[in-house]
Amino acid sequence: MSETASRSESGNPLVYLEHHNYYADTKIRRILRDVKTFAMVGASTAWRRPSFYAMKYLQHKGFRIVPINPGRAGGEVLGETIYGSLAEAPHKFDMVDIFRTSEEAYDITKDVIANKDDKGIKYLWMQLTVRNDPAAELAEAAGLEVVMDRCPKIEFGRLSGELSWLGVNSRIITAKTLRSPKS
Repeated sequence: MSETASRSESGNPLVYLEHHNYYADTKIRRILRDVKTFAMVGASTAWRRPSFYAMKYLQHKGFRIVPINPGRAGGEVLGETIYGSLAEAPHKFDMVDIFRTSEEAYDITKDVIANKDDKGIKYLWMQLTVRNDPAAELAEAAGLEVVMDRCPKIEFGRLSGELSWLGVNSRIITAKTLRSPKS
Protein backbone atom coordinates (compact mmCIF):
# COMPACT_ATOMS: atom_id res chain seq x y z
CA MET A 1 0.00 0.00 0.00
CA SER A 2 2.84 2.40 0.61
CA GLU A 3 5.43 3.67 -1.77
CA THR A 4 8.80 5.00 -0.71
CA ALA A 5 9.48 8.04 -2.85
CA SER A 6 12.46 9.62 -1.10
CA ARG A 7 13.64 10.52 2.37
CA SER A 8 12.56 13.42 4.55
CA GLU A 9 14.99 15.82 6.22
CA SER A 10 14.94 13.61 9.33
CA GLY A 11 15.99 10.60 7.21
CA ASN A 12 12.64 8.83 7.53
CA PRO A 13 11.24 7.40 4.30
CA LEU A 14 8.45 9.42 2.72
CA VAL A 15 5.40 7.23 2.34
CA TYR A 16 1.73 7.85 1.71
CA LEU A 17 -0.73 5.31 3.01
CA GLU A 18 -3.94 5.63 1.02
CA HIS A 19 -5.87 3.37 3.39
CA HIS A 20 -5.69 6.21 5.93
CA ASN A 21 -7.64 8.64 3.76
CA TYR A 22 -10.98 7.28 4.99
CA TYR A 23 -12.13 5.23 7.98
CA ALA A 24 -15.41 3.35 7.99
CA ASP A 25 -17.79 4.24 10.80
CA THR A 26 -17.81 0.56 11.78
CA LYS A 27 -14.05 0.67 12.37
CA ILE A 28 -14.17 3.85 14.48
CA ARG A 29 -17.16 2.54 16.45
CA ARG A 30 -15.37 -0.80 17.08
CA ILE A 31 -12.25 0.96 18.35
CA LEU A 32 -14.20 3.30 20.62
CA ARG A 33 -16.21 0.35 21.96
CA ASP A 34 -13.06 -1.68 22.64
CA VAL A 35 -11.06 1.09 24.35
CA LYS A 36 -11.52 1.57 28.09
CA THR A 37 -8.29 3.40 29.03
CA PHE A 38 -5.97 5.46 26.92
CA ALA A 39 -2.93 7.62 27.31
CA MET A 40 -3.20 11.16 25.96
CA VAL A 41 0.30 12.29 24.95
CA GLY A 42 0.30 16.08 25.06
CA ALA A 43 -2.51 16.49 27.58
CA SER A 44 -2.72 20.07 28.85
CA THR A 45 -3.68 21.54 32.21
CA ALA A 46 -4.95 24.73 30.52
CA TRP A 47 -8.74 24.63 30.22
CA ARG A 48 -8.55 26.56 26.92
CA ARG A 49 -6.54 23.86 25.14
CA PRO A 50 -8.33 21.30 22.92
CA SER A 51 -6.64 18.41 24.75
CA PHE A 52 -8.18 19.58 28.03
CA TYR A 53 -11.76 19.66 26.83
CA ALA A 54 -11.32 16.47 24.79
CA MET A 55 -10.08 14.76 27.95
CA LYS A 56 -12.96 16.15 30.01
CA TYR A 57 -15.59 15.08 27.47
CA LEU A 58 -14.15 11.58 27.07
CA GLN A 59 -13.92 11.11 30.86
CA HIS A 60 -17.59 12.06 31.07
CA LYS A 61 -18.33 9.37 28.48
CA GLY A 62 -16.69 6.67 30.61
CA PHE A 63 -13.13 6.53 29.31
CA ARG A 64 -10.13 6.56 31.65
CA ILE A 65 -7.65 9.07 30.27
CA VAL A 66 -4.05 8.95 31.54
CA PRO A 67 -2.31 12.27 30.74
CA ILE A 68 1.27 12.16 29.46
CA ASN A 69 3.18 15.45 29.39
CA PRO A 70 6.89 15.64 30.36
CA GLY A 71 6.60 19.38 31.12
CA ARG A 72 3.79 18.82 33.63
CA ALA A 73 4.85 15.45 35.11
CA GLY A 74 3.80 15.03 38.74
CA GLY A 75 0.97 17.50 38.39
CA GLU A 76 -2.69 16.74 38.02
CA VAL A 77 -5.38 17.43 35.45
CA LEU A 78 -9.08 16.54 35.81
CA GLY A 79 -8.35 14.21 38.74
CA GLU A 80 -5.59 12.25 36.97
CA THR A 81 -1.86 12.32 37.74
CA ILE A 82 0.25 13.51 34.81
CA TYR A 83 3.17 11.26 33.84
CA GLY A 84 6.31 12.25 31.95
CA SER A 85 6.27 9.24 29.64
CA LEU A 86 4.31 6.12 28.77
CA ALA A 87 6.86 3.97 30.61
CA GLU A 88 6.45 6.00 33.84
CA ALA A 89 2.68 5.54 33.97
CA PRO A 90 1.75 2.53 36.14
CA HIS A 91 -1.28 1.77 33.97
CA LYS A 92 -2.24 -0.41 31.04
CA PHE A 93 -3.64 1.42 27.99
CA ASP A 94 -5.79 0.15 25.17
CA MET A 95 -4.88 3.16 23.05
CA VAL A 96 -2.45 6.06 22.84
CA ASP A 97 -3.84 9.37 21.54
CA ILE A 98 -1.15 11.69 20.15
CA PHE A 99 -2.02 15.32 20.83
CA ARG A 100 1.29 16.65 19.48
CA THR A 101 2.50 17.77 16.04
CA SER A 102 2.80 15.54 12.99
CA GLU A 103 6.59 15.91 13.17
CA GLU A 104 6.67 14.68 16.78
CA ALA A 105 4.39 11.72 16.00
CA TYR A 106 7.22 9.55 14.61
CA ASP A 107 9.30 9.57 17.80
CA ILE A 108 6.18 9.19 19.94
CA THR A 109 5.18 6.20 17.81
CA LYS A 110 8.57 4.57 18.40
CA ASP A 111 7.97 5.02 22.16
CA VAL A 112 4.47 3.54 21.83
CA ILE A 113 5.91 0.50 20.04
CA ALA A 114 8.60 0.09 22.70
CA ASN A 115 5.90 0.05 25.41
CA LYS A 116 3.07 -1.74 23.57
CA ASP A 117 3.58 -5.21 25.05
CA ASP A 118 4.18 -4.02 28.61
CA LYS A 119 1.24 -1.59 28.51
CA GLY A 120 -1.16 -3.68 26.39
CA ILE A 121 -1.48 -1.00 23.68
CA LYS A 122 -3.55 -2.06 20.65
CA TYR A 123 -4.39 1.25 18.99
CA LEU A 124 -2.48 4.37 18.00
CA TRP A 125 -4.66 7.42 17.35
CA MET A 126 -3.35 10.73 15.99
CA GLN A 127 -5.46 13.81 16.59
CA LEU A 128 -6.95 16.18 14.02
CA THR A 129 -4.25 17.65 11.73
CA VAL A 130 -1.77 15.01 12.91
CA ARG A 131 -0.78 12.71 10.07
CA ASN A 132 2.55 10.92 9.88
CA ASP A 133 2.49 8.11 7.34
CA PRO A 134 5.97 6.72 8.18
CA ALA A 135 4.89 6.53 11.85
CA ALA A 136 1.66 4.76 10.86
CA GLU A 137 3.58 2.31 8.69
CA LEU A 138 5.96 1.59 11.58
CA ALA A 139 3.06 1.12 14.03
CA GLU A 140 1.14 -1.17 11.68
CA ALA A 141 4.26 -3.28 11.12
CA ALA A 142 4.43 -3.65 14.92
CA GLY A 143 0.82 -4.89 15.01
CA LEU A 144 -0.96 -1.70 16.11
CA GLU A 145 -4.15 -0.44 14.50
CA VAL A 146 -3.78 3.22 13.49
CA VAL A 147 -6.16 6.15 13.03
CA MET A 148 -4.78 9.51 11.86
CA ASP A 149 -6.19 13.02 11.57
CA ARG A 150 -9.28 12.27 13.65
CA CYS A 151 -10.42 13.22 17.14
CA PRO A 152 -11.93 10.53 19.38
CA LYS A 153 -14.10 13.20 21.05
CA ILE A 154 -15.55 14.35 17.73
CA GLU A 155 -15.94 10.80 16.42
CA PHE A 156 -17.71 9.72 19.63
CA GLY A 157 -20.08 12.70 19.40
CA ARG A 158 -20.70 12.13 15.70
CA LEU A 159 -21.39 8.41 16.05
CA SER A 160 -23.65 8.87 19.08
CA GLY A 161 -25.67 11.60 17.34
CA GLU A 162 -24.63 14.34 19.78
CA LEU A 163 -23.10 16.51 17.05
CA SER A 164 -26.42 16.52 15.21
CA TRP A 165 -27.98 18.31 18.19
CA LEU A 166 -25.85 21.31 17.25
CA GLY A 167 -26.83 21.20 13.59
CA VAL A 168 -23.57 19.59 12.46
CA ASN A 169 -23.89 17.23 9.51
CA SER A 170 -22.68 13.93 10.98
CA ARG A 171 -23.20 12.05 7.65
CA ILE A 172 -25.55 9.70 9.52
CA ILE A 173 -29.19 9.78 8.42
CA THR A 174 -31.61 7.77 10.52
CA ALA A 175 -34.92 8.13 12.30
CA LYS A 176 -33.69 5.82 15.04
CA THR A 177 -32.03 7.00 18.22
CA LEU A 178 -28.31 6.45 17.80
CA ARG A 179 -26.47 4.33 20.34
CA SER A 180 -23.32 5.42 22.06
CA PRO A 181 -20.18 3.90 20.52
CA LYS A 182 -19.54 2.43 24.00
CA SER A 183 -22.75 0.33 23.83
